[in-house]
Amino acid sequence: MIRSAHRYIAFTVCLVSLAAKGALAGPPFITDDPEPVDYKHWEVYAASIYSNDKSGLTFTAPHLEVNYGVAPNVQLHVIAPMTFSRAAFGSAQYGFGDTELGVKWRFVPENAHRPMVGIFPLIETPTGDASRGLGSGQTAMFLPLWLQKSFGPWTTYGGGGYWHNPGAGNKDYGYIGWLLQKSVTKKLAIGGELFYATASTTGGPNRTGFNVGAIYDFDEGHHLLFSVGDDIHGTNRGIGYLAYQWTFGPHEKKEADVEAKPAAAKP
Repeated sequence: MIRSAHRYIAFTVCLVSLAAKGALAGPPFITDDPEPVDYKHWEVYAASIYSNDKSGLTFTAPHLEVNYGVAPNVQLHVIAPMTFSRAAFGSAQYGFGDTELGVKWRFVPENAHRPMVGIFPLIETPTGDASRGLGSGQTAMFLPLWLQKSFGPWTTYGGGGYWHNPGAGNKDYGYIGWLLQKSVTKKLAIGGELFYATASTTGGPNRTGFNVGAIYDFDEGHHLLFSVGDDIHGTNRGIGYLAYQWTFGPHEKKEADVEAKPAAAKP
């Protein structure tokens, strides 16, 4: 995701882009995928992201993520977080954090011989109070390229991009990550990822980390997502994600309306 604690606050990570037919990619992991929401379909997440590093503790409590398939192969994205922040040697703060906006575009579809390919540029807007540790106070941008390929019950995706990270003491940096995931049953998928990011602050360390997680589909419209991880090399001492996801679209709504209507009386 990776802007240290701030990037984890805003994600969604992105992190983070599941097909409306089922939770198969993107959240609960940091590494994202090129698969947009189906046309005229919605994804809504009520989620929390946790990060603990030497600078302090942060988590969203909660954040709301909404994705909408505005056109075939194109998805609009927004994350609006309520954020808790406690600096290592400071007081606890709670309030609205920085808002994330994005557009995902899949420009190469997957087939038997090639992966799907897409871009997912993001803008982190400084809506949080930086003086209270609830935002960065700057507008940051992420320009990534993502790839994905499926093989039976297995799905693998990843890629990377470049973060423009303005602000005193900050520096632009790169991120790459890759994930492998398996559908172990019709309802449960498990996966793991490795990621690497160059230093986001002057004199700061590069980061190498991992996440393991799972997605459980209660049915076609309701899902539970979670992951836990840590840095192999870096300053983080624990990261985590937990979310309820609701997916729906015109087809599901039409079926619900038909079920709700009484059968017409026969002559």
